[in-house]
Amino acid sequence: MIETVLKQYLDGHLAVPSFFEKPEPDQDSYVLIERTGGAMRNHLATGTFAFQSYAPSMLDAAQLNEQVKAAVADAIELPEVASVRLNSDYNFTDTTTKKYRYQAVFDIGYY
Repeated sequence: MIETVLKQYLDGHLAVPSFFEKPEPDQDSYVLIERTGGAMRNHLATGTFAFQSYAPSMLDAAQLNEQVKAAVADAIELPEVASVRLNSDYNFTDTTTKKYRYQAVFDIGYY
């Protein structure tokens, strides 16, 4: 499953943990991974993944987002990953919880 491959890769390349759901108890800094869509073309699966970088300040969230973007781009080295393309990234502060976060959205082709 590509989600677990990406999580294991990020856990080995970031100084903060990654999760598929918000951790309990809440942590200061972490990354949430969410697959938001996908397709199959010519026997190659593609998925759209959102990586949300949470941190205690806007600056920390922006810096973590940059680290996430670099790590996800480098995931092209994995044998399961065929392509990596940054779709977009932006400030995505959670107004409900008042937690700073950035979101990077990637289109990833995988086997």
